[in-house]
Amino acid sequence: MIKGSITALVTPFKDNSVDEKAFQSFIEWQIDNGTHGLVPCGTTGESATLTDAEHRRVIALTVEAAAGRVPVIAGAGSNETTVSKAYARHAKEEGADAILVVTPYYNKPNQEGIYQHFKAISESVDIPIVVYNIPGRSVVDITNETMGRLSKLPTVIGCKDATGDVARVQDLIDRCGEDFIQLSGDDPSSLGHSAHGGMGAISVGSNVAPKAYSEFHEALLKGEFAKAKSLNEKLDRLHKDLFLCPSPAPAKYALSLMGKMEPAVRLPIVPCAETTKRAVEAAMKRAGISH
Repeated sequence: MIKGSITALVTPFKDNSVDEKAFQSFIEWQIDNGTHGLVPCGTTGESATLTDAEHRRVIALTVEAAAGRVPVIAGAGSNETTVSKAYARHAKEEGADAILVVTPYYNKPNQEGIYQHFKAISESVDIPIVVYNIPGRSVVDITNETMGRLSKLPTVIGCKDATGDVARVQDLIDRCGEDFIQLSGDDPSSLGHSAHGGMGAISVGSNVAPKAYSEFHEALLKGEFAKAKSLNEKLDRLHKDLFLCPSPAPAKYALSLMGKMEPAVRLPIVPCAETTKRAVEAAMKRAGISH
């Protein structure tokens, strides 16, 4: 079951190549600290600047390191449908449990184009699909009506919603059913998203504080909202300050302080500013993270 605290994994770099040893060690640390699922090759994993070979290798490394202990939801998004189909097939071959497919970006398709994009991927390979709606990056929004249509495709099992609009959750339950897995893609609104019926989050903050985020989402899944609210207060600045500079630079800076990896990012992302570093350090302290 895909639910709880699911980490949108950063991709460690060393000498401008994927640091495979650091990456698999990082995954082990994530699982040891209660993370409920892993997403390689998403936005936080700098998928836009990974080569095709690196993209495929990162997914293989994730599946290998996870070793069936938690679900792996492999990033397979592209604004070219044929590329998404190829990544979906590769994820299936490597043994990923599902794929995360973002709304086509830059092309600005209409709702029918969005539907046909996901339909083509669904028909190309038998692997569960989590639809990723993030209009802030892709420009286009998936309407609730279109999401209802997508939920009827046999391999579409849920969505990641990064709109921050928690009022969508109930409407999507009505349209897509109780079994349709709704995940927040926005840490600051994940408390409200869960209260409305969400099942967890694909999180950036859980890169840095996997234990705290897993406890937070476990409390939400149990309906222990007073406990979840208390945990959220500690994590609130981390939710937000990891985005003071373009992600994942702040998260990688935090992880570098913890000795998990180098802070290296790829252009056009640049290392975070000194003011952001100070804010991230304060957010880590508030969340109880030592470094």
